[in-house]
Amino acid sequence: MTTTLSDQPVAHNAKRLLWAGFLAILATGIGFGVRGGILANWAAEFGFTGAQLGDLGGAGLTGFCFGIIIGGVVVDKIGYGKLVCAAFVFHILSALITFAAHKGQPQDTAYMLLYSGTFVFALANGTLEAVANPLVATLFPNNRTHYLNILHAAWPAGLVLGGVIGWTMGGEGSNWKMQLGLFLVPTVLYGIAFMGQSFPKSEAAAKGLDLGDMMKEVGMLGALVACAIIGLFFKSQLGPVLSLFTHSEFFVSPTWGYISWGVALVLWLAVAGKTGFAIGSILLFILFITHALVGAVELGTDGWIQNITGNILTPKQGNQLFVFTSLLMFLLRFCAHFIESKLKISPVAMLVVCAILAAIGLNLVSGIITFPGALMALAVYALGKTFFWPTMLAIVGDRFPRTGAVAMSIMGGIGMMSAGVLGGPGLGYAKDRFTVDHLKETNVAVYEANKSDKAAGFMFLEKVQGLDGTKLAAAQKAENKTPEQKALADASIVGDRMTLKADSFIPMTMAVIYVLLLLYFKTIGGYKPLKITPEQAAGGLNGPAEF
Repeated sequence: MTTTLSDQPVAHNAKRLLWAGFLAILATGIGFGVRGGILANWAAEFGFTGAQLGDLGGAGLTGFCFGIIIGGVVVDKIGYGKLVCAAFVFHILSALITFAAHKGQPQDTAYMLLYSGTFVFALANGTLEAVANPLVATLFPNNRTHYLNILHAAWPAGLVLGGVIGWTMGGEGSNWKMQLGLFLVPTVLYGIAFMGQSFPKSEAAAKGLDLGDMMKEVGMLGALVACAIIGLFFKSQLGPVLSLFTHSEFFVSPTWGYISWGVALVLWLAVAGKTGFAIGSILLFILFITHALVGAVELGTDGWIQNITGNILTPKQGNQLFVFTSLLMFLLRFCAHFIESKLKISPVAMLVVCAILAAIGLNLVSGIITFPGALMALAVYALGKTFFWPTMLAIVGDRFPRTGAVAMSIMGGIGMMSAGVLGGPGLGYAKDRFTVDHLKETNVAVYEANKSDKAAGFMFLEKVQGLDGTKLAAAQKAENKTPEQKALADASIVGDRMTLKADSFIPMTMAVIYVLLLLYFKTIGGYKPLKITPEQAAGGLNGPAEF
């Protein structure tokens, strides 16, 4: 069954609010892109280790999760405008905190300022997405896929601008504060664009549903996914950071692990109680799990792809390829309407194709040898991953209008948290694992002479002692490599290629899930947006909205 798509918005200022949201996400993308490029400046200026830099990067993901989940829970209660004001304040505050770090400070002081500033920046980003996603879904109820893709075209646009800033203003000894401060330009612009505007209520809020009603379709199943990944964050991410700040081993002890899962259990029980112990929608449960995979493969891979392609080719080419991929994503996200309306492809069918292309693209990238070949391979990968995030949000908006902003925000938080605790760390572990395995097979003596002192694991997988980062970096940069350095550099490239092949299994799994969802929708007459019935608005959920 085909649904007629319409550009007719529900408010006279819909387009202004759409582009205000675009500017808001543009600010987050620029800040994210620039931060990735100035980590080397921070390492040189403050003497941070690779682990410390990794934790600073992680703060840019975890703060987002808290912003979007908390914002999504309260936005229908307090309104979009108040959250926009809060996000604007957080963005300005993040700049003030970050810029307070300067050369000559004790390293711990500088680290605390940069970590706190990055976390507050991410908190602002998440708060804005808690506003922008449901706002655009509410403004354009008949064409959510198209307009959410336009909204999220701002993210790759920000990455492109961040990359250009790095090219033109970056480099050794450059002023990182000036580079990072440029995110304040779109911040001021989105503040002006949102100023004085009236905001519509979501369909759920307009029908008078309270938070408990909105949460029923999330229920215990949906909350299980969110709370499990929050528990994993407390254990694997927050614990080590607190241990670093407090110099206490408690936060990496088994006791802290029990506390982490205890927090997750308490949150889950709280949601269960708020919803009257509603089971929730099985479809939404599946979408939440799938979006965790989306976060791992899209954002998790984005965090490594520049490093990987730069290692296989050259660092400069890796940067150029990252900007190329982001630019292609930006352009493609304006094509969702054409795909859905002209090609008559439903959002779920679009995701099937995207998952297949992403899997093929990652395998192609794993085999790149030349820069032109890398451009072609990454074009396939970019085409695949472009529509994942916004189209998943559109499906939730279409099929679960009773959840208001709640389900969208929880799903966004799950995706971002997954990138931070599963995607990034998982790919890092894979790089170490495959590199070490290859080197042990080809030159065990070189491995023993260059292995790290520390072993690291991932989830339930065996711990591995990766290569010493300093020695590996020296081998990669050396123009006239010794046999030992060549063995290290070659093993690292093999590890990167194998990591991308392993990464491709994530979109393969997603493709299977999307095919099953496509078959489900065919059995119920096709994919179409749902509306809240008067009976549902008056009396709560009359049975699950989906299977």
